[in-house]
Amino acid sequence: MNNMRLSTVKTFKYILLSLLALFFLFPVLWVLLSSFKYQHELFKVPMKIFPSDWTIENYVFSFRQNNFFINFKNSFIVAVVSTVITVLINTMAGYALSKFIFPGRDLIFTVMLATLMIPLQVIMVPVFLQLKRFHMLNNLWGIIIPPAATPTGVFLARQYMLSLPNSMIEASRIDGANEGRIFFEIIMPLSKPIIATITIFSFMWRWNDYLWPLIVITDNKLQTLQQVLAGFVGQLQINWSSLLAMTGISMLPVIVVFFMFQKYFMTGISAGSVKG
Repeated sequence: MNNMRLSTVKTFKYILLSLLALFFLFPVLWVLLSSFKYQHELFKVPMKIFPSDWTIENYVFSFRQNNFFINFKNSFIVAVVSTVITVLINTMAGYALSKFIFPGRDLIFTVMLATLMIPLQVIMVPVFLQLKRFHMLNNLWGIIIPPAATPTGVFLARQYMLSLPNSMIEASRIDGANEGRIFFEIIMPLSKPIIATITIFSFMWRWNDYLWPLIVITDNKLQTLQQVLAGFVGQLQINWSSLLAMTGISMLPVIVVFFMFQKYFMTGISAGSVKG
């Protein structure tokens, strides 16, 4: 009787979770399916989820009318390089704040967390002036460098590394290993879950970023994909068909990165529960 009850509860949970997953994924599914519809079919009532007549003209038109591959390459370079730098800086900072004892360590960590309450709009002008001073406007590095170190990433890295045993690090030092070797050959391999988490978040943030590239980049050939997507929204009309096609393509890299690192994602995201 108890086994039957447990089985019923388990089945109900699976059904409920499946319905919730379908509910949250429906907008994504609708965008992908609508990208294969003709413009007039998008506004039919009642709405149809699947296209009556499938077409790839939206994709062909988007590729021909815009520097799509150049903009895609720009977004890819920004997202990948930013993610690599962010992972490296955040894990180094997390390692230092969790495994080294030095004056002001807790104060530095507290001040760093406090910056989470500062919105981008507050520091936008000072950062812009600094980029102008270093001749980094209309340059992809102007998008990559400013958000390289994130308080969220440092926090997650620190909380995860607190769970790593200090005895292992001390044994490595006794054996003569320097700090660089300890970090890259011991700490980094053991930190795959949190590295995967930071990688997913960083790639998603950089890939979908619109406001900062809009401020820094004015050259059409250096624009990112999100800037091009905004260009489909005109003052008098919106080219919905091309916009949906480009949006569908822009979602693919984030989905691919997530599935590449999902094995470690849940372990890494739960690192915040570790007490410091």
